[in-house]
Amino acid sequence: MNKDIKQKFPVPAATVILTRQHTGELQVYLLKRSVKSGFMAGKYVFPGGTVDGEDAKFDLWKAHVDLDSNGLLRHLGGDLTEAEILAYAVAAIRETLEEAGVFLAHRHEETKQHLERICRLRMSGDLPKGWFIRSVASEDWTLAVSALSRWSHWITPELMKRRYDTRFFTACLPPGQQCQPDTRETTDGLWVSPEKGLAGNLAGQIPLSPPTLITLHELLKYPSLQDLERDTENRQWGETYLPRLIPLDKGAVIIEPWDPQYNQEEIEINIDELKKSVLPAGKSFSRIWYHEGLWRPVGY
Repeated sequence: MNKDIKQKFPVPAATVILTRQHTGELQVYLLKRSVKSGFMAGKYVFPGGTVDGEDAKFDLWKAHVDLDSNGLLRHLGGDLTEAEILAYAVAAIRETLEEAGVFLAHRHEETKQHLERICRLRMSGDLPKGWFIRSVASEDWTLAVSALSRWSHWITPELMKRRYDTRFFTACLPPGQQCQPDTRETTDGLWVSPEKGLAGNLAGQIPLSPPTLITLHELLKYPSLQDLERDTENRQWGETYLPRLIPLDKGAVIIEPWDPQYNQEEIEINIDELKKSVLPAGKSFSRIWYHEGLWRPVGY
C-alpha cells in the first residue's frame, strides 16, 4: 500500500481514561510515551493504542465478555455496529493491560496469582501475535466491557503523518490493582488531578498530547469520581472531534472544531501574539499552540 494512503486514512484506536478517587480528589492515570515513539513522543497520554486484527475477531471475543449483544449496543453503541463496539472495547482493555498493567477482567475463582501471572506476561518483552486472546481463552477470563463508559471520539488532523480514529472510554481502577508502565512504549506513569495535570503541562513538567489536554480540561467540572460516574451512565459519543492543524515555521497550531474560524478556508495565525495568548489552566480555549516541545492552550 502506498505510504500516502496509509497516512490519509485514520487507523482505529482505543484509549482509556483510567480514574480513581484519592485524597479527596478525582485523579486520572497518565503515561509518558517513549521518546523513541513515532507518535506523541515524550508526551503524557492515557493508556491506549490501535485496534489490531486479533481484537476484531468478533466470534471469538463475544464468548469472553460480560455483555451480550443487546448490552453492548445499549452500553457502548451509537454510531457503531456490535462488531465495531466489541473490537474497540477489546483493544481498550488489552492496551490498558499492556501499557499500564491494569486488567479490566474477572474469572471464576480468581486469585491474586492469576492476575499477577497475566501482568508478568505483558512485561515479558515483544508479545507474540494472538497472546491476549490465547491467555484470556486458556485461563477463562471474562473481559469487563461493562466497566467501560463512552467519553469522546477523536480523529487525528489530516496533516499529521500518523492518523487515528480513536474512541475514548472512561473506567475506574479496579480494587486491589496498581498501575505500572511497561518500560518500553511507556517510560513513566503518574496519578494526577485534572487541575494539576494542566498546570504541570504549562510548567513543562507534564507535557500533554492535545487530546489529553482537552480531556483534562473537560474533566475539571467533576469534583469527584462519583460525579463523573453519574454523568457517564447515560453519556453518548457526541460529535466527532476532527481538529485542524496549521503548520508554522517553528511549531504548529491546532484549531478545534468549536473555534469560531474552524470552517474558514484560510486561517491567519499571528505568531507574535501567540506567546502573549497562552491561557492559564481552567480557562476555556479552542486553539493549542505547539512551541519548543509543548502544546499550550492559547486565546483566540
